[in-house]
Amino acid sequence: MIGGILLVVAGAVAGGFALRGNGSPGVGSANPDPTSVATVAQESITSQTQVDATLGYTGSYSIVGTAQGTITWLPAIGQVVSRGQTLYDINGSPVVLLYGATPAYRNLSEGESGADVEQLNYDLVALGEYSSGETAPSGDTFTAATEYGVKKLQAAIGVTRSGTLSLGQFVFEPTAVRITADGTNTVLGGSAQPGSTLLTGTSTGRVVTIDLDADEQSEVAVGDSVTITLPDNETTPGTVTSVGTVATTPSDDGSPGDSSSPTITVLVAPTDPSATGSLDQAPVEVTITTASEKNALVVPVDALLALSDGGYGIEVIGAKGVHTIEPVSLGLFDDADDEVAVTGSGIQAGQRIVIPASS
Repeated sequence: MIGGILLVVAGAVAGGFALRGNGSPGVGSANPDPTSVATVAQESITSQTQVDATLGYTGSYSIVGTAQGTITWLPAIGQVVSRGQTLYDINGSPVVLLYGATPAYRNLSEGESGADVEQLNYDLVALGEYSSGETAPSGDTFTAATEYGVKKLQAAIGVTRSGTLSLGQFVFEPTAVRITADGTNTVLGGSAQPGSTLLTGTSTGRVVTIDLDADEQSEVAVGDSVTITLPDNETTPGTVTSVGTVATTPSDDGSPGDSSSPTITVLVAPTDPSATGSLDQAPVEVTITTASEKNALVVPVDALLALSDGGYGIEVIGAKGVHTIEPVSLGLFDDADDEVAVTGSGIQAGQRIVIPASS
């Protein structure tokens, strides 16, 4: 089980109870050192584990310029630039962000065709550059309808309505970009060169990243439900979306607590991304639900006793305060709440049980 299970071995088992010669439980005197009494509950139990994780944004993008000139405007760090908006200015002219996986590499004008033109056509429609009754472009060819949409886009960003897009006037990225840093040599008034990285960014999608011990990989699966505990102790649900298959060994800089145990990367998508706020690289805690059982008999893990013939038992307080040790079989463990599901002929819901003194 992830995180391990702490079993309390009651050294007083042999001294406080009568055990038959074959190791089976019998009736004896009360435990001389009980610390508390609990009740066997009948309820749903989930197998959960708690792990440390990091909350941030998905994706990592480098905004590569395709024009030469002077940088005259840059977005602020943390600013989100969406489709149709300006990423930066070169020589006082805006460079617009469009969505697409194929990078900009040529001028786009009537008669051109290809994946980049298909992206442009899709963007123009998504931006709403066509009113009802107007012909909107489709496919991978730059048509008169494309030219019409380009002119409307150019009017919206305040540049000459030429109907063509020159290389350096637009950038294709897969999605909206949240600016995280300027390029190495990017400064206002500085020189932009084709092929240089002007900005870096992420997407606006939220993700929780877990560096999970590699030997616990089998305990987590895509689709598992989780609860994310945020830095302010608020909680929000999520789902495991990816479980890594390649283990890596963290570097050890000699600091206390450093571990060289191999880990795999597990990614979690928050169900309600807006509930996670805007923190980036923030430490969070994730409780992963790996299994569940309804109407189980549930007891605290600390109630388990190690029996002399192997296995585990529970000290039950019966009629007239008589104590017996009843053997049990173990089911699901809930590491988060320190509970375990048990079965046994001598165990019933509502019974009082002893939580033995810990050593």
